[in-house]
Amino acid sequence: MNIDQIITTIIETEGGYNDVAGDDGGPTNFGITLDTLSAWRKTECTASDVKAMTAAEARAIYEQEYIRGPGFDRIASEVLRYTLVDFGVNSSPKRAIEGLQKVLGVTVDGKLGPKTEAAANLTDGRRLALKVLANRTRLMGRLITDKPIKAKFAAGWADRVATQMEDIA
Repeated sequence: MNIDQIITTIIETEGGYNDVAGDDGGPTNFGITLDTLSAWRKTECTASDVKAMTAAEARAIYEQEYIRGPGFDRIASEVLRYTLVDFGVNSSPKRAIEGLQKVLGVTVDGKLGPKTEAAANLTDGRRLALKVLANRTRLMGRLITDKPIKAKFAAGWADRVATQMEDIA
């Protein structure tokens, strides 16, 4: 999957505008939260701004903040790149990088530096993606244990991870 296809898939998965009680992201459109939009525009935005955001702006945010900014565009394996971007969208790019670093056995600092990049690009991307998805599943369990209100998101989170695992298989 190239970058454009990754973004299209994420936007389709995330859907349109919603504001679900208990979701830390608050108002969200195309998967872009109020806080993310405010940071992107460098001004305090409102729920109305999120609702009015265009798909083109969401695409630009994804490309910069969730792919190029964290360095996921430097991951050679398309399967692993998609896995990391989707993890980053759901839990933050930093958490996705930490998950990658844990399975690689490199220093966990949440930054995709040259050592992490080299280790990722020298490892079979499919196997590494599956290990990252396993790490992500464990994180979801801890999030629900720590904040039981998040259990209402469990089925959606699990479906998202399971779909990726099926695609990799």
